[in-house]
Amino acid sequence: MKKLWTSLTLLAGLFVVVGCGQKPAENTGANKKDKEVAKADPKETPKVKPKDDSEEDGSWWCRPHGVPEDDCSMCSAKAAKEFRAKGDWCDKHERAKSQCFICDPSLMEKAKAQYKAKTGEEMPLPKKNMPEKK
Repeated sequence: MKKLWTSLTLLAGLFVVVGCGQKPAENTGANKKDKEVAKADPKETPKVKPKDDSEEDGSWWCRPHGVPEDDCSMCSAKAAKEFRAKGDWCDKHERAKSQCFICDPSLMEKAKAQYKAKTGEEMPLPKKNMPEKK
């Protein structure tokens, strides 16, 4: 099995080094456009917020944990303290019990509904607060 993985790794490395044999794309004048943009006066260039910086785009939502940012007991010490004071705490996973998708996967459905009600979109799945796979 080890030889198989080694062979596959070497083969993938060979493809990276050799490439696919296609010629590089021709210059279509995009560089000239980029230079013109670079020369533009920064005072005249409109400021555009990155997508994750505006509330409409999800900055109110803690993406790693799947709960509202201000209430995230895994990121905010203040929120964690408030949840502990209410007795809403999962000692096993060190987060609010009402936010522990690991102990109670049905809580994720509530979070999905909350996200969809606010944004009209599906909630991105959290990376760090997922139920354990059986």
